[in-house]
Order: sequence, then structure tokens, then C-alpha cells
Amino acid sequence: MEPATRRSAIQVILSEHRRLRSVVNGMLRVIDRIASNADSSGPILIRAMLYYIHEFPEQIHHPKEECYLLARLRERTDELDATIEELGHQHEEGEQRIQALERALTRFELEGASALSALRSDVTAYADFYAKHQQLEETIILPRAQRYLTVADWVEIDEAFGANRDPFESLECEDNLDDLYALIVQTMPDARS
Repeated sequence: MEPATRRSAIQVILSEHRRLRSVVNGMLRVIDRIASNADSSGPILIRAMLYYIHEFPEQIHHPKEECYLLARLRERTDELDATIEELGHQHEEGEQRIQALERALTRFELEGASALSALRSDVTAYADFYAKHQQLEETIILPRAQRYLTVADWVEIDEAFGANRDPFESLECEDNLDDLYALIVQTMPDARS
């Protein structure tokens, strides 16, 4: 078995949550810098961050949660049915919010300062939405998964999540995602700024 597949699904999920939280918090900082006229590279950085969110969490992380973790929990208990249904709705809503952010960013790029307030509002709303989403997964789903899932369930789930490759985690990235990461890291404002 490859070393990457030996990581537990819970470790992978929590690590991916931390990375996404970092990107979302970075968007908030970039918006603040744009508002203070301190960041002319802000729009391209936000677009790179949105691309990352769309390509990794929305296309890989969330579908695997639904297909493996949440599906197995549904099989093992009905205690979490309402929570699992809510998470499914949140996954759909997350995609819609990313599309709305992309539209708000495009409006800002075309209209300038007059569209900044709407962009800031959408980024802040997404950050709040995503924080609540992660909290639900980390405080309700993961602890219950540890209680209800079998060893066989975890073998399958660990294998599925262990195969995840966050494009920012590896130097061997496909589709120039390593260049995207370098752009984000080089241009993201420091949290102290």
C-alpha cells in the first residue's frame, strides 16, 4: 500500500478542511487589501482561490464525503439522517455560492469600486457558510462515524480518502496546479498585514 493511502480518512478530511479554511481566510484578507487599495493583484488571486475551491473541495472532497463517509453512516444508523441530508444540501449550496462569488468578482473586475461591497458581502457570507459547514462535519459527523462505522467501513473510507491528492500538497501537480499554488502563496497577503 502506498504511504498516502495509509493516512486515515479523518486525518485527510481535517487536513483538507484546514487548507480550505486557509484559502477562505485568505480571500477575506485579499478583500480587505483591495478595499484599502493595497493589492492590485487581488482579483487574480481571488480567482485562483475560487478555482482551487471549485477544483478540489467541490469536485473531489465533497463527493467522496457523500459517496463513502455519509453513505456508510446512513447504512449504520438513522440517527444522522437529517444531518446528512442537511450536509448534502450544503454541498449543493456551496457550489452555487462559488458560482455567485465568481460572478461578483467578474462584476468587480468590470465595474471597479462600486461592486466591491457586494463582493465583500459574498466572500464574508461564504466564509460564514463554510465555517458552519465544517463545524457540522467535525463536531457531529466525524465523532458519530467513529462510533458507528465498522473496521471494514473504515478500510474502504480510508482508502478512498487516502487517494485524495490535494493539488497544493504535492510538487507533482497536474494541469499547472503547482503554478496556481505558487501564485497564491507568493501573492497572498500576510495575515498580519
